[in-house]
Amino acid sequence: MSRLPIPQTIQFIKSPGRDAQADNAPVVTLVAEILARVGREGDAAVRDYSAQFDGATLDHFEVSAADRQAALDRLDPQTRADTEFAISNVRAFAEAQLGTLSDLEIEIRPGVHLGHRNIPLERVGCYVPGGRYPLLSAPIMSIVPAKVAGVGEVIACLPPNAHEAMIAGCHLSGADRIFRIGGAQAIAAMALGTETVPPVDKIVGPGNAFVNEAKRQVFGPVGIDQLAGPSEIFILADSTGDAEMIATDLLAQAEHDIRTRVGLITTDAALADAVLAEVDRQLETLSTATTAAQAWRDYGEIALCPDEAAMIAYSDIVAAEHLQVHTLDAKAMAKRLRHYGSLFIGTDASVVYSDKCCGTNHTLPTMGAGRYTGGLWVGSYVKTVTHQWMDAEGVHQVAPPAVRQSASEGLEGHRRAAQLRLDRLQG
Repeated sequence: MSRLPIPQTIQFIKSPGRDAQADNAPVVTLVAEILARVGREGDAAVRDYSAQFDGATLDHFEVSAADRQAALDRLDPQTRADTEFAISNVRAFAEAQLGTLSDLEIEIRPGVHLGHRNIPLERVGCYVPGGRYPLLSAPIMSIVPAKVAGVGEVIACLPPNAHEAMIAGCHLSGADRIFRIGGAQAIAAMALGTETVPPVDKIVGPGNAFVNEAKRQVFGPVGIDQLAGPSEIFILADSTGDAEMIATDLLAQAEHDIRTRVGLITTDAALADAVLAEVDRQLETLSTATTAAQAWRDYGEIALCPDEAAMIAYSDIVAAEHLQVHTLDAKAMAKRLRHYGSLFIGTDASVVYSDKCCGTNHTLPTMGAGRYTGGLWVGSYVKTVTHQWMDAEGVHQVAPPAVRQSASEGLEGHRRAAQLRLDRLQG
């Protein structure tokens, strides 16, 4: 349910059967317990939770150099080639983005010098989800931009039962250290540190409700990228929309998870009806229909809008993680949209390309967060910090107003600090 009012002119051909935000499991208490225990007991607590939640008993959490190489050696050659193709695209785009971040030095008044530096983070933790399938793109999206940004050390954590190919993916992406730890206990270990896992400065990467809640609870002393909910895709389409393609793209995302939110926003009633029928038809032959059908039933929607303005307005309310534009002039429509995680302009730009290998990052804001933030990118691993320095003329410029402001606020210590420098210059 959106916190923003939905225009009354919008008609829902299909409404979600459930509310994704309300369905978030009440995991707060359990996660707090996990964090506290890992903080007290370190590796022992992590080992116990790994056995309890993942059914894994491990003597050593860290993946050795030999095991990394073995995973790489056993990786199917075509899979490796495809993984390296994705890595090269993500790296190239991250390098181009990094090129837009410049240090700054400016003299805004005579003698008043201000600036900022872009400094890579020292140590980052990348959570790599296991999931139903070996999602080889997941480590690429979090680890590669970190390495491009110049992060000193990149730690990767993935569930102990994750497919071995995921270890190879972490290795190829450039992870400095890899640990077989999953769930909230992985977030706790990276945030707090244990005998084995060093504490990190920021944690990035998607996960389940427990991972998400753990990131929320550790935020403050440790940075996080965002709080990511279940995946989302919405498609904007007019009468030129192709029902088969739209249904295919909706179900491609729906197969991720039973809580995936998928939707069509359209101005064409005939297309709305056609997509509704086409989804049902495709579900009959889709091998992942058990998951996709439940997601469609519980969280799928089709919104019929009276005109383009209403379609754009509702899209901006949803602020979908993935937003595809299937309209007559998709590029013109794209310029009118403001709120989304990543935009896919035209029918040839499918979410699947970004999910896997085209180069943009697939770690994106959900649950309306696209109204105030973008997704993970190379800048997520860099902190922009300011500095200033003054010469004598600068002190003459800023000290008198600082003295007066401090006096008017009753902050005598501030006034003295400003006045002292002025007096030294004048004395």
